[in-house]
Amino acid sequence: MDLKLIFKYVPTGEYNFSIPVSKINSSEQNKNSQSKKNIYTSIEQNSKYMKSEYNQIINSDIVFRDFYITAKNVEYKSLLIYIDGMVDTDLINNYVLKPLMLKNTNNTFDSNIQEYNNKLSVKKIKNVNLSDYIYTNLIPQNAVTKEEYFEDAISGINSGNCVLFVDSLNISFDIDVKGFKQRGVEQPQNENIIKGPQEAFVENIRTNTSLLRRIVNNQNLIIENLSVGRINKTKCAVCYMQNITNSDLVAEAKFRLNNLDVDTIISSGQLEQLIQDDTQTGIPQLLSTERPDKCVNGLMQGRIVILLNGNPYALIAPAVITDFLSSPEDSNLNPVFANFLRFIRILALIITLLLPGIYIAVSSFHQEILPTELLFSIFASKESVPFPIIFELLIMEIAFELIREGGLRSPSAIGSTLGIIGALILGEAAVSANIVIPFLIIVVAITGLASFAIPDFSFGFHLRMYRFIFILLGFTSGFLGIGLGIYFYISLICSLKSFGVNYTSTLFSEYSPIGLKYFVPPFWKQEHRSTFLSPKKEDSQNKISMKWR
Repeated sequence: MDLKLIFKYVPTGEYNFSIPVSKINSSEQNKNSQSKKNIYTSIEQNSKYMKSEYNQIINSDIVFRDFYITAKNVEYKSLLIYIDGMVDTDLINNYVLKPLMLKNTNNTFDSNIQEYNNKLSVKKIKNVNLSDYIYTNLIPQNAVTKEEYFEDAISGINSGNCVLFVDSLNISFDIDVKGFKQRGVEQPQNENIIKGPQEAFVENIRTNTSLLRRIVNNQNLIIENLSVGRINKTKCAVCYMQNITNSDLVAEAKFRLNNLDVDTIISSGQLEQLIQDDTQTGIPQLLSTERPDKCVNGLMQGRIVILLNGNPYALIAPAVITDFLSSPEDSNLNPVFANFLRFIRILALIITLLLPGIYIAVSSFHQEILPTELLFSIFASKESVPFPIIFELLIMEIAFELIREGGLRSPSAIGSTLGIIGALILGEAAVSANIVIPFLIIVVAITGLASFAIPDFSFGFHLRMYRFIFILLGFTSGFLGIGLGIYFYISLICSLKSFGVNYTSTLFSEYSPIGLKYFVPPFWKQEHRSTFLSPKKEDSQNKISMKWR
């Protein structure tokens, strides 16, 4: 009871995240106001500038296509730039070059000028804007944007589009003709679920956003595009539900992303390190997932989802400790089964973190709590082992980590075999050589199996690292050291924040609705959203949801 009073989380009436909306707006304005080089009206200057930027003399995959277009009986020199291998050449030939180069009734009026004048006055013809005329009449591609700056045009080329420059125009046309090879939607590789959707994110950001759109099926889903990294300018998408997510949380996420001063970001793991609150403890504060259904669950609770182009993992923020011990499959199972699995995960967390430390504390300081027969058995097997118990335990723990890492890095055909055979041979050989005692092998094996039951890889990795701290504490101070370690570990967990939200807000809050505690209630009782997120819409369903009864 006293522990709950110390660590309980009391939410405010209206939670304000770290950064107000006004500050992020000013940040975006400052970023957009940075100097950009305008496109020239001269096609020769534009061509010279782009060839210099792309080192056209030595680059073999950058294509510069010179040609002429005819608009209103006038020929204009034009330049088309794209990267070979990233575009669909059929789209360029049929929907860009053909409409622009072939003379037809859309861009010449030699034979029917009088008929055309009857439909459109001469004054109106003279006032037709060339860029608008090309945009509306001569490019039949579905996605075309006008760019005023070289930086935006180069960004379009790098993303797989082609860019059209026309003489006398100080703008360019960014035409979507992407055609590079990409992986199709497949089953999740690292988050396998038996009863649930079998789709996973891929490396293409637009495919990933379409997966979210298809599941959410609501116009309130907002997907804002940003770019991170000074050199590669990786596309990043911030996704949230406009009618549910707290506006301050959205402002906080955009503020952090817009203020990353790094050259290159190529993975969501790098991005996670740059935007999480605490980077010293090694405890994950953002959920990383390859499952769209898990992201949609977060969106519907009032969280934000961050997608990075070129990476099949999404980041969900904010995240609390219970999120790392939950699985998307829990919502698809009977609550009795789901709660049993969640209890197993809590047990796995305790075993992974504390079992080796408790074993070494009992063996070194507190032998009296062991049954006499077990104590005699351990001492009898210990007589033939010349090493201290801390050496035995560290040797086996490090060996287990080596086997795990070797199994992950080896080809899939031999990875599982390496893990099983390596563990059996190593354990048997260590016992036969009188390096460790058999009981220690059992402790290490149970600890290793428990670590595999943690759903989130990052959280399980952090438990494996902190396990060595408790081993040293148990060896030096026994249960006293273990107790102090638990106290400091809980204090550390309670001091963490994820995007301004307390890491333990769902554990020690007596105000949290019953449907949002760690153990899962029946779906018809999950009437409220998380209070620690301060969502705009607190209720997720009516009090009586099964009206058919």
